[in-house]
Amino acid sequence: MGPRFGIVTADRVLGVPMAKIHDVAKPLGRDPELAEALWQCGVYEARMAACMVDDPATVTPERMDRWRADLDNWAVTDTACFKLWDRTPHAFAMIDRWAMLDQEFGRRAAFALLASCALHRKGTDADYLTRLPLIHAAADDERNFVKKGVSWALRAIGGRQSPALRTAARDLAATLAASPDKTRRWIGKDALREFAKADAKS
Repeated sequence: MGPRFGIVTADRVLGVPMAKIHDVAKPLGRDPELAEALWQCGVYEARMAACMVDDPATVTPERMDRWRADLDNWAVTDTACFKLWDRTPHAFAMIDRWAMLDQEFGRRAAFALLASCALHRKGTDADYLTRLPLIHAAADDERNFVKKGVSWALRAIGGRQSPALRTAARDLAATLAASPDKTRRWIGKDALREFAKADAKS
């Protein structure tokens, strides 16, 4: 665990495999108090488990913001978004808020959460169409974990079954791919490659 996987964390790391964390967390069920204790201890694996045992129904925007402020690696960021935050009623509001942040993993969280919502079929077409401008606005952020999060969100939206979302995502990807900005081009081309593969299979 560490730089080899692009995970550099200031907190303690035990080196427990992800599959083992799942095995330990699953029998625990939903336990917000335990989740908070696990998060506060600061250990990497404990924070991953916290995302799995917390109860989305009890998560507040304030607690989401507090945990988000602690994020310092992509793995915990993505797990929080994919396993917990996209299941809360606050997901889209927090996407809007966090997309404006300057902190790298806070901004990553905005787009990882948008991708997670799209992949888990949350929300309506309007929830995504109205947030494509957030992707466009952030597409010039050259920081590695932000640009990859932005690409993930665009690809996830373009992978939905909705014709409107598929068209809008592909149009945005084409616009970005033609940009003189290298980060925008990378995101656009990355998305277009995935869309082309998906379209070839359909």
